[in-house]
Amino acid sequence: MIDELDGIGPELAKRFTILGVKTIADLINFFPRRYEDYSDITSIERIKPGPVTIQAQIKQAKGRYVRRGMHITEAVASDKSGSVRLIWFNQPYRAAALRSKTDYFISGDFALSHQRLSIINPSIELVSAFPLNTARIVPIYRETKGLRSYLIRRCISKIIKLIDEFPETLPEWLLKQEQLMSRSEAYKMMHFPLSSDNLVLAQRRLGFEEVFELSLASLLNKQEVQSEVSLAIKFNVALAREFVSHLPFKLTDDQRAVIWRIYQDVGRKYPMNRLVEGDVGSGKTVVAVMGSLMVLRQGYQVAFMAPTELLALQHAETIYQMLQPLHQENLLTVLVGSMSKDQKNKAHQAISSGQARFIIGTHALIQEDVTMRKLAFVIIDEQHRFGVEQRKTLMAKAGHMPHVLSLTATPIPRTLALTLYGELDVSLLKDKPPGRKPVITKIISPNSLSQLYKKIDQELGAGRQMFVVCPIITDSTVIKVDSVEKIYEQFSKKDFKHRRVGLLHGKMRSDEKNRVMEAFVNKKLDILVATTVIEVGIDVANATIMLIESADRFGLAQIHQLRGRVGRGQHQGYCYLIMSTSNLPPKRIQILESSNDGFELADLDLTFRGPGALYGSLQHGALDLRIAKLDDMKLIRSARSAAEQFIDKHEDLLQYKELSNKVTALRAVTNLN
Repeated sequence: MIDELDGIGPELAKRFTILGVKTIADLINFFPRRYEDYSDITSIERIKPGPVTIQAQIKQAKGRYVRRGMHITEAVASDKSGSVRLIWFNQPYRAAALRSKTDYFISGDFALSHQRLSIINPSIELVSAFPLNTARIVPIYRETKGLRSYLIRRCISKIIKLIDEFPETLPEWLLKQEQLMSRSEAYKMMHFPLSSDNLVLAQRRLGFEEVFELSLASLLNKQEVQSEVSLAIKFNVALAREFVSHLPFKLTDDQRAVIWRIYQDVGRKYPMNRLVEGDVGSGKTVVAVMGSLMVLRQGYQVAFMAPTELLALQHAETIYQMLQPLHQENLLTVLVGSMSKDQKNKAHQAISSGQARFIIGTHALIQEDVTMRKLAFVIIDEQHRFGVEQRKTLMAKAGHMPHVLSLTATPIPRTLALTLYGELDVSLLKDKPPGRKPVITKIISPNSLSQLYKKIDQELGAGRQMFVVCPIITDSTVIKVDSVEKIYEQFSKKDFKHRRVGLLHGKMRSDEKNRVMEAFVNKKLDILVATTVIEVGIDVANATIMLIESADRFGLAQIHQLRGRVGRGQHQGYCYLIMSTSNLPPKRIQILESSNDGFELADLDLTFRGPGALYGSLQHGALDLRIAKLDDMKLIRSARSAAEQFIDKHEDLLQYKELSNKVTALRAVTNLN
C-alpha cells in the first residue's frame, strides 16, 4: 500500500486515495497532467519575462506581513552577471530556510509585481545532478488539498529505481520494428524527462502500447466470432430485383454497395458482424430489410431490436410497407412491453413455431422467455455493439451463432472505428437520398430570441412542429443553463402559450413518455420540449424546427444527430442553436452552420472535446487511453498493423503475462453494450 513508502503517513495516504492512488503501483502509473519546461538555465543578465531558471546564490532574504494578513518574503538572487528580486506570497517559512553562500536552482515566472520585475513564487532547491522541482522539465500532477505536485514528485523520486525492474510487455521484434523505447525507460521519462525529445519518445512508446493492446483485444474478439459456425444464406438475385422494383425511391450507390457486402457476409459459414453507419435519414432501415430478404426466403427468422418501444413500433410499420409488395407482410410480428398478456402469448407462440419470421421489438426479445425456432439474422438499431454474452444467449435460442448487423446514426470517428470497434466490419452510408434538403443551421444569440420566436410561430402557424432540446431536466445552481422544466414553463405559459406544448425527459415513466411522443407524432402537440432522449428518436416528417438550448454545452456529433430529426418530409428543416451567453460562439459550434457531413463533424468533435465526452456518450468509460491521442491516425494505424502481425506470427500471448492480463480485460470492455 502507499503508506508503506517512507515519508507517507496515514494523513498523506488519505489524500493520495482521493486521487485514486492506493498502492505503489498506482503511484508509478499516476502520470503527469502536463509539464512546465524549466530546463534552460539562463544567466540573470539574459532573463526575459516568462518562465525562467537561474543558478544563483541568495542574499537579503526577509519577510513581512502587509495588509489583511498577507505575508511577503523578498530576497535577492545573484550570479556573476547580475542580480534579480525574488518574491513569495504567503510562505512565511521561506526567509529562515534560505542559506547564504549556497548555490540554488531557482525556477519561476519573471513578471511585473508592484511595478518591479521579479521572479514570482519561484521553486527553489539546492543545485544537484537530479533536481525535482527546478532546472528540468517539471511534471505537474493532478492535485488535491494538502497534496501538491512537489510532494508527489518527491514520493515518486523515492521509487524511481523500482521502475528499472519493470518487465518488458512487447516482443523484441516489435520494439525494433517500431523503434520503441523500453517500457521501464518510458515510465522514467514520463515522470522525470531528461529532455522534450525523451518525453515525446516515452509518450509514443506508452501510447503505442495502449492502442496495440486495444487493437489486439478487438482482433482476437473478431477471430473468436469468425471461429463460430453460422448458417450460410444463398443469394437470390430475382428476389433482390423484385424488392427494389417496388421501392418508391432509387437506392443510392452507398446503399447498393453495403447491401452487396451484407449478402457476401451472410453467404459464408461464419457469422457476419457488420456495423452500418449513416446519418439520420440515410436509408439504413431499407438496407437492413433488403439484407434480410434472403434469410426470410430460406425459411429462417430475423430479429430486429430497437432502442425504444416507440421506435420498434414505427420500424414495424415501415417494414410492413416494404414487405407488403412481396406478400411477406404476414411474416412480421411485434413484441414489446406495452402489449397485453394475451398479445404477448400469441407473439411467443408465432415466434416459437416459426410462423413469425421477421420479429421486431426491444432488447426484451433476447431477455424475455422467447424461444426462437430458426433465428439466423439479428439487426440492432443504435446499439453500436452486440456483446459476447448476448450472442451466447441467442446461440442458445437458435442453436448456432446468428449473423449480426448493427445500425447507427452516430458517426464514429475513423480512429475509434479502428480501435474500440476494431472487431466490427464497418460500412458507411454517406450519400443522402435524392431530394433530401440539408437542414439549415443558424447560431442564435440570447439577445435575438424575440425575433426568432416570431419566425418560429409563423412556421408553426403553417402546420409545422418543433423539437426543443435542453441539456438538463431541472434548474441547477452548478450548471447555469436553462432546464427542460424552465423552458417548458416559459413556452407553455408565455412565449408560445397559444400553442400546444409537451414535455419529455428521462425521469418520466415509460408509459408517460410513450403517450407524449405519440401525441407529437399524431400532431396533437405543436412543440415538444425535451432532453436528448429524442436523440435516438422517431420519424416525425412534419417536424421542421429543432431548437437547441445552450447548444455550446453539446458536442458536434450530438447536435448533428439531433438536427437530423427535422426536415425529413417535403418541407425545409431548420436547426437553431441558442448560445448560453451572448459572447462569440465557440469555433466548433460555428462549424455547424457550414457543414452537414456527420463523419467530418465526428472527427472534429474528437479533436475539440477529446475522447472523454465521446466515451461517455458511447458508454465505454472503462476504456482508458491515458497517453495515446485518438486523433493520432499514424500511431493508431501502426499499432493496429502491429497487432495484426502479432496474430499472423502466431505469438503466444501467455508468454507476455502483463500484456495478456491487459488484453483479456480489454476484450471484455470492447464487448460491452
